[in-house]
Amino acid sequence: MKLLVIGAGQMGGGIAQVAAAAGDEVMLFDRDVALVERGIATMRKNLDRSIEKARITAADRDATLARIVPVATWAHFDVDIAIEAATENETLKREIFAKLDAHTPARTILASNTSSISITNLAAATSRADRVIGMHYMNPVPVMALVEIIRGIATSQGTYETVRDLAIRHGKTPVEVRNYPGFASNRILCPMLNEAIYALFEGVGTVDAIDTVMKLGMNHPMGPLELADFIGLDTLASILDVLREGLGDPKYRACPLLREYVAAGWLGRKSGLGFYDWRGGARAARTDLGPSGVPAFAS
Repeated sequence: MKLLVIGAGQMGGGIAQVAAAAGDEVMLFDRDVALVERGIATMRKNLDRSIEKARITAADRDATLARIVPVATWAHFDVDIAIEAATENETLKREIFAKLDAHTPARTILASNTSSISITNLAAATSRADRVIGMHYMNPVPVMALVEIIRGIATSQGTYETVRDLAIRHGKTPVEVRNYPGFASNRILCPMLNEAIYALFEGVGTVDAIDTVMKLGMNHPMGPLELADFIGLDTLASILDVLREGLGDPKYRACPLLREYVAAGWLGRKSGLGFYDWRGGARAARTDLGPSGVPAFAS
């Protein structure tokens, strides 16, 4: 199958990797070829780690990377499925879907990796609402088994069956959920992460205390503040905005501390700083934060 993946970041690069590893021909698109090359370099590192753990061979790695073609210019893309994995912003995604509608054959299925935005709204930017669908892969894509599949109001059964089968071929477990703000995963997850940030903000516990409680007390593999950093604090804030606007309930209001971190450019792992310090390439405690998650300035 021929795929186009829009966005070479953490999610798009991961989708391209699993698709190419499954034997698909993949065009990986971003606004700058340097971004695509960076995404492919990340894939190579991921695949090299799999070689070290004897999960794949060097030949498998080379074959996977050979199936990925970098693209940075809009043209006619003769593909079976295009998967958009851009920033969680509805205006941007609608612009991309309008371009995909104009630059792909009428048969091409247009899928979005959105984690919260209405598929019906995205489909309205195209002339093929029956061939628009949500394919929400989990992060990190090469590791996580789930793909949420979301139909818009006009999505056809054939479109659903095609993407369901594609997810299975990618080694994932597809689960269909309703086109509702946040779908199932983020409707449940993001309020929990936001509440953990409120607990930090209100001085209930330190970053380490809150994450340790959830890891040891609830058997979560990762604490909520670490997970928020991993997702991206800007992405978390955007999803909470979608939940609050779409459901009309103030309980989804993003914590002021989350807003302040995003305003400061502390977006988590991808920016180097969040609730943890990631600048060395691995998670480390921040030494500059006071008990409420704000810097403890010297007097």
